[in-house]
Amino acid sequence: MFQKDLLKNKTIIVTGGGSGLGKSMGLQFSELGANLVITSRRQDVLDQTADEISSATGGKVLPISTDVREPEQVKAMVSETVKKFGEINGCLNNAAGNFISPTENLSENAFKTVLDIVLQGTFNCTLAVGKEMIKNNGGVFLNIVTTYAWTGSGYVVPSAAAKAGVLSMTRSLAVEWAKYGIRTNAIAPGPFPTKGAWDRLAPPGFGIEKKMKNRIPLKRFGEHIELANLASFLMSDGSGYINGEVVTIDGGEWLQGAGQFNELGKIPKLVWAGLDKMRKKKEKP
Repeated sequence: MFQKDLLKNKTIIVTGGGSGLGKSMGLQFSELGANLVITSRRQDVLDQTADEISSATGGKVLPISTDVREPEQVKAMVSETVKKFGEINGCLNNAAGNFISPTENLSENAFKTVLDIVLQGTFNCTLAVGKEMIKNNGGVFLNIVTTYAWTGSGYVVPSAAAKAGVLSMTRSLAVEWAKYGIRTNAIAPGPFPTKGAWDRLAPPGFGIEKKMKNRIPLKRFGEHIELANLASFLMSDGSGYINGEVVTIDGGEWLQGAGQFNELGKIPKLVWAGLDKMRKKKEKP
């Protein structure tokens, strides 16, 4: 759906880029001509992913092991990126941590760990990369949030709190850094199955996956390429007037839960017919 050189000569950093959705989006960026930098904590996973992507696209892929919670490691990653490619044009803040748990069972450390990765990690990368973008008069940040960032959600309180912070940061910097030619947007994905996260959030044997799918009006989960296409558009110059926006891509899931009467879709046709007769009866003078 895109010109093959849509992201040509752009250098894009993808945190959490060694696997899952980060890997899928990074692959798409590379296919569209970008110089790709992928980061996560495991160098062996990054090296394997870099080989896979570069073999598939012929593009340049730089794997750098980085713990986004550590500012000095983030600064070193940014420095190495600039040394290799000259400048940074885009940063996809995708690194995350999450698990389901009753809040009363959480430890202080469990809460802090998620916030450190999601919120502090996003800030660390944004600050370090942002300083380079300011020098170069522009760039694009794209942050991965979630639909419950603005509604909240039980059983994922650390993630909900952290993603809400990232959402607020996205909108705040969209205003503050626009004067530097920097655009800041976010994507709120619904269910997109990945091997690691899916095992934690939808463990097999409990019917959770079926219930999740039934909540979605389109009655299916998202495909990685659909998210990658959206991310590619928002990274490109074609979205140059989009700033401070959060795009939901969830098949209508959060709207299904938001509408007071949406569950009426489960009512059988026979019951609807009876209700219709009752209504018409009352309407007669």
